[in-house]
Amino acid sequence: MIKRFHALYVGQIALDNIGRDGTPANDRRYPNERLSEVFWSARDVARTMDELGYYCLWTAEHHFQREGYECLPNLVQLGLWLATQTRYLKFGCAFNILPMWHPIRLAEDYAMADIVTDGRVIMGVGRGYHTREVETFGAPLLDTEANRALFEEQLDLLLKCFNEEAFRHEGRFYTCPPRVPYRGYQLEEITMVPRPQHLPVEVWMPIASGRTIDLMAQKGLKAMVTLNGEKILDDVVRAFHAACHRHNRPTQLGEDMIWGAGLYLADTQEEAIRRVEPSHDERYKWFAPFGFVRYADEQGRTWGTPGAPARVPSLTDGIKQKAWFCGPPGQIIDGIKSIEAKYPGLEDFMIHWAEGLPPAEFQEQLRWFAKDVMPAFNRG
Repeated sequence: MIKRFHALYVGQIALDNIGRDGTPANDRRYPNERLSEVFWSARDVARTMDELGYYCLWTAEHHFQREGYECLPNLVQLGLWLATQTRYLKFGCAFNILPMWHPIRLAEDYAMADIVTDGRVIMGVGRGYHTREVETFGAPLLDTEANRALFEEQLDLLLKCFNEEAFRHEGRFYTCPPRVPYRGYQLEEITMVPRPQHLPVEVWMPIASGRTIDLMAQKGLKAMVTLNGEKILDDVVRAFHAACHRHNRPTQLGEDMIWGAGLYLADTQEEAIRRVEPSHDERYKWFAPFGFVRYADEQGRTWGTPGAPARVPSLTDGIKQKAWFCGPPGQIIDGIKSIEAKYPGLEDFMIHWAEGLPPAEFQEQLRWFAKDVMPAFNRG
């Protein structure tokens, strides 16, 4: 049963003239003072969520996004600061892109944040999807198998830092520690100092493929699934559940997962669609080329695969797929509960901030949702 509510902010600025000026996304350029707005937007939204009883604000690590879409380069640092601006809200990393980090440095940064915030920063990891970002940092992305191999070894090293008092790692990409003399003896092992206060560390990851699902289940990771159509969502939830059981990790269907959807509250569905449609369309104009249309057609084929639709989806498509919920509170409640009813272990629901929606308008949506939707799921 859903009992924790989250929001996802990927770090976009208040984009100009959404849906009206016709400027191609790749041609937009914003000055530094505009790109820096994301920190104050994140702070204001965090304070609002904190006051309203939300559980966690998740943000996304990205680099070089002069188009104004994803402008938060360091999630642990951001969460550490936002924790000083709030009292209870947690801050999730969705996601630290491991191929752009040395895993030990990331583990150290997270351990410090975990200690000084008393566990209010949540670890998340991912492989990345922007060539402009990952390849610029000297890691592979075009070579997907090389990217996967690097990520999997980095994840092993990260978990050793968290879980072992002293460790040694010898792999294809890392030898830690190197076999060097140190103060009169041969160095054979190292300890991360300090380790996190809250162990075992809760680590989240987005589900991108069947092979990823098996790795996540094996390593004890938790899963985030956002803006998936109902059929794709069901496939993913059941595949993750089965993988957990294969790896002797008994869970209920939907357990250890966050399900995220887009939504907009208004007095009528027609009004909600009118208000959020420009932001919805802006999102898919930017993200659809990355393959982020996880809808299925009537035959169960994923959009973009042979025979299935390949176009940019409309908001009406998203509502039909139950990836988006638009309308008055009662309608939103019914939509969320229709998904919740399928998965007895599902406890976490995430609101996806539509790219292009102004921060003040999103905060109003958060307030309305907290007032008229969240109580329907408060079962004491």
